[in-house]
Amino acid sequence: MTAVPGPAPPLLEVRDLHTAFVTPHGPILAASGVDFSLGEGETKGLVGESGSGKSITLLSLLGLVPEPGCVIDGQVLWNGRDLLALSKDELRQLRGREIAMIFQDPMSSLNPVYTIGEQIAETLRVKLGMGGRNAKTRAAELLDHVGIPAAKSRLASYPHELSGGMRQRVMIAIAVACRPRLLLADEPTTALDVTIQDQILALLAELREELGMSMILVSHDLGVVAQNCDSVAVMYAGHIVEEGPVADLFRMPRHPYTAALLAALPSIRLTHGRGRLPQISGQMPDLARLPEGCPFQPRCPSARDGCRGVTMELIRVAGDHLTACPFSEDAR
Repeated sequence: MTAVPGPAPPLLEVRDLHTAFVTPHGPILAASGVDFSLGEGETKGLVGESGSGKSITLLSLLGLVPEPGCVIDGQVLWNGRDLLALSKDELRQLRGREIAMIFQDPMSSLNPVYTIGEQIAETLRVKLGMGGRNAKTRAAELLDHVGIPAAKSRLASYPHELSGGMRQRVMIAIAVACRPRLLLADEPTTALDVTIQDQILALLAELREELGMSMILVSHDLGVVAQNCDSVAVMYAGHIVEEGPVADLFRMPRHPYTAALLAALPSIRLTHGRGRLPQISGQMPDLARLPEGCPFQPRCPSARDGCRGVTMELIRVAGDHLTACPFSEDAR
């Protein structure tokens, strides 16, 4: 009898990740007990309001948390190897080659005093050992590949001479230069108009398919996540409050915060009528003064006394659909 192969192990597995910033009043957790996994070729969305911990989670994976922040606990398993146990030199070798990142603001990520060509070629020389002439030729090919017209002449351009969309394409060219297996995209369409946003997202989808990459896409736009991701993790105050396949989570949210985010999405009915968009009352909590138990309870329409005893541990509700709310069945 032929043995049936088991499920493939995850490409990336994040276990109980805690990232803190040291303050005069003690450490503040920006990522608290974060758990998720990512399969080969999968795209996972990280969504939530500003300050929910999305970007810090991505930076934690590659040891890029700015001081005075640091990862204080957890594991980040990449092909079974814990990235948090690697030395700075080992992490530096891995960044760009195996895991690459696109940052929110290309203007602050690109060096203003070096040309675009020099910055792409540097990646190729340092990471792949290319010679100067080959690196320049490959840099032009990469610019052409990400849709920048007159790629050869653009090698001599400086970042300020390019539009926001073109700068983001340059960042994508640098990120995929070494054909990484995982791409971390931290709100790659921030500050771009809608047409350019669509072009950038279509480019990322095309490159993901062509290179067989996995991707983690950070966004506050649920529509972007619905169209581009296989699964999604919803973050609030440093915690993942819900995770699951995109279709399941959008069809039947199992955490009040997710339900509130989805309810706040514009609809044709509201656009053409006199209805008002629902709002989430209150504001994101101060991470230095989180309420006891579930951090969403002060804003939650379904809050009860039991919320103060919630541990924020994810509970499986169906298949791969998880929630941190133990009262999700009652609230439906």
